[in-house]
Amino acid sequence: MRTVHLPAERRLVWRRAAILAFASAVLAALAASDVLHSALIDVLEASEELIVGSPIIGASLFILFAALSAMLAFVSIAFIVPVAVYSWGEPLSMLLLWVGWILGGCLSYGIGRFLGRAVVRWLMADAALHRLENRVQQRTPFGLVLLFQLALPSEIPGYLLGLVNYSFPRFLLALGLAELPYTVATVYLGASFVERRSGMVLGIGIAVVVLSIAAFYVLRKKLVRVGARAKTSGVP
Repeated sequence: MRTVHLPAERRLVWRRAAILAFASAVLAALAASDVLHSALIDVLEASEELIVGSPIIGASLFILFAALSAMLAFVSIAFIVPVAVYSWGEPLSMLLLWVGWILGGCLSYGIGRFLGRAVVRWLMADAALHRLENRVQQRTPFGLVLLFQLALPSEIPGYLLGLVNYSFPRFLLALGLAELPYTVATVYLGASFVERRSGMVLGIGIAVVVLSIAAFYVLRKKLVRVGARAKTSGVP
């Protein structure tokens, strides 16, 4: 069986997993410390007062930061989710985070579709762009696109699917479905930190890491099958 090599993408997936594991470990350690957790709760209380005083601005900034975290690999929202959970509770925090991530994905898609290859090449490694573009086209099955969304850092599928002019409604549906488990897990991770459940923080972090890595390797197997079928049918 022919192997599909995605070295750059594999590094991105493992880097994201490492960042999440590190963030989870830090949050678990902070939750386990009486002094540090108490000090951080004081910060959360002060943040809640500001958010209550300007709820629209607070929600807008949170959505904006979530959107940026979906577009830029170096921006992480994990450390400000506890502020949202403490101020708004879990259901509203999930909604705001989900909306922000979808907005970021849509902006990435728009960059790929309307600003074109030169901008996407500047934002992504050219070799990775070439490999992925050969495997994702306008008629790529929805299930494979959903797997791309689950497996790869969120900024990559948006740029790529916009570049190949993939159907926006189908992209939006795949994006929304793929972000749901990460949204729920991220908010529960923040809630577990606020409630000082260190074991739950680590457990959720590990679960998300496993989901991300497993989705990537399932994606690689799917790409092997797609490549084999294309080769058999004579499609370049």
